[in-house]
Amino acid sequence: MTQDRASLRRELRQRRRGLPAAARIAGAEALAARILALPFLPREGYVAGYWALDGEIGLHVLQLRLPPGLVYCLPLLHGDDQLRFAPWRPGDPLVTNRFGIPEPDVTVDGALRAEDMALVVLPLVGFDDDCHRLGMGGGWYERSLAVRHHQPAPPWLVGAAFATQRVDALPREAWDVRLDAVCCEDATLIATTAG
Repeated sequence: MTQDRASLRRELRQRRRGLPAAARIAGAEALAARILALPFLPREGYVAGYWALDGEIGLHVLQLRLPPGLVYCLPLLHGDDQLRFAPWRPGDPLVTNRFGIPEPDVTVDGALRAEDMALVVLPLVGFDDDCHRLGMGGGWYERSLAVRHHQPAPPWLVGAAFATQRVDALPREAWDVRLDAVCCEDATLIATTAG
């Protein structure tokens, strides 16, 4: 792949922003069904999601359809440059973080760590068939999920995107964390052990 990460991010973000409202609504419905059908979907525990911005595929349908044993959480920025997570339901108070992203209005120091999650649904800018993810470039998820470099351990990691964000191959860096699966409105990709 000859295209650098910055220009690829610009192109893929423009693709997802260009989708019409009807495609976004249908995409969120189909995405929820695909995530809920994953063979490794936990029966209980915490599920980390995200607040969709900048054309990202929405998780609102998934949140409303989670089985009773699963608790939906949103990420919080922490001072150690890692994410924490806090349970959140529609109507619970939110605050805006320094990047303008809504997050639960809770004490960050008392929030849950990534390793406390049973499943993390990650936003992404791009993905490939090998379940590699291109994020926004801030490294928040990579730092927060670095434990996955050292041991195969929970949480399960699932990328969420529109099909238009799929590319043949992504440029990779040593710190990139590979996903266990990627779900979009028309496909579910499960990572193989190699790759």
